[in-house]
Amino acid sequence: MHSFTTLMTLASSTLLLAAHALAAQSAPPTPPLPAVPQRPPVDIAICLDISGSMEGLIDSAKARLWSIVNDLATAKPAPSLRVALLTYGCDAYDSATGWVVVDSDLTEDLDLISQRLFALKTNGGTEFVGRVIDKAANSLSWNQSTDALRIIVVAGNEAADQDTEVTYQNACKTSIERGVLVNSIYCGAATDPITPAWSDVAKRADGQFLCIDQSTAASVPPTPFDKELGELSATINTTYLAVGERGRLAWANQADQDRNAAGLGGGVAAQRCATKGELIYDNSAWDLVDGCSQGTIKLEEVKDEDLPKEMQGKSLDEKKAIVAAKHAERVKIQSSIQALQAKREAYVLAEAKKQATATGATLDDALRGAIRTQAQKKGFVWAAPTQPPPVQP
Repeated sequence: MHSFTTLMTLASSTLLLAAHALAAQSAPPTPPLPAVPQRPPVDIAICLDISGSMEGLIDSAKARLWSIVNDLATAKPAPSLRVALLTYGCDAYDSATGWVVVDSDLTEDLDLISQRLFALKTNGGTEFVGRVIDKAANSLSWNQSTDALRIIVVAGNEAADQDTEVTYQNACKTSIERGVLVNSIYCGAATDPITPAWSDVAKRADGQFLCIDQSTAASVPPTPFDKELGELSATINTTYLAVGERGRLAWANQADQDRNAAGLGGGVAAQRCATKGELIYDNSAWDLVDGCSQGTIKLEEVKDEDLPKEMQGKSLDEKKAIVAAKHAERVKIQSSIQALQAKREAYVLAEAKKQATATGATLDDALRGAIRTQAQKKGFVWAAPTQPPPVQP
């Protein structure tokens, strides 16, 4: 009797194992992630004067970065954006370089650019506009595709012609010969005696010239939708799957930049969240979801120890299923972000019409208009603005 029971137990176990094996064989494989369409490249190098009088410009750049990016995100076709950051006019920099530093080469990692912006400190110095343009034109890893839009944006408040070693005239000539436009932003009045030279910078490199008042408030007006957008910003972070040490650092920086944006007000945090809801927020260099979608990361080639802990020790099919689930979750959250952002934009437009107060042009006002004009010549299209419906918070 004992032998019979043992035999039956073994038989049941064998049948159970066979059933599991058959189920595993018959389970449909996880379909590949939807491929991200090819997107035309846009490279923008931001060159900021950080001499002692430029706190307002730096504050504006911190607060308005996401607004500038969001406007580009609404273009059709959606661009593949890389941004570089250069600073000049700081006494702490090496005089042999003309007091110019490349804080970041061109990168799709917008959180890195935000991190570098928040690290900037002003320090009185000599502002060599020609030197920073020359550095950007010659040292950055510009996309060489014929359909790429390449732009240098240089902003400052002192004379543009101080550099006698590398004149802005020669620097602009070099830049346009490389197919890189130069937009110049003078932080001062259009009637100032040094304004014409700043205008000439743009003319010599087929760019746009703008005057802004850096003292205009850098803050972004709040809306009733900011709180929910801020919550979605934190939620979408949970859909990222960091690869390796670089990924873990980048994922941590993502949260750091959320806090930096929130520190400037709910409006800035909401604008940052809106960026996360678009393709233009590209973390394919370190995130499995973006990387696998764009083909920059091959899941089967990633070492097990470089994967998030919840994926280690899994089969390839199980790993693919986890990535697919995170992708689906992210798409759903992005859809919610986009819907809320549309309401937020309508609210902001309606409030602006109510107030109708005259204020100086802000950094993002200046850049959005200039970049749109240049992008349209490359075939980008923006939908015509429509009268927003009444918005209920």
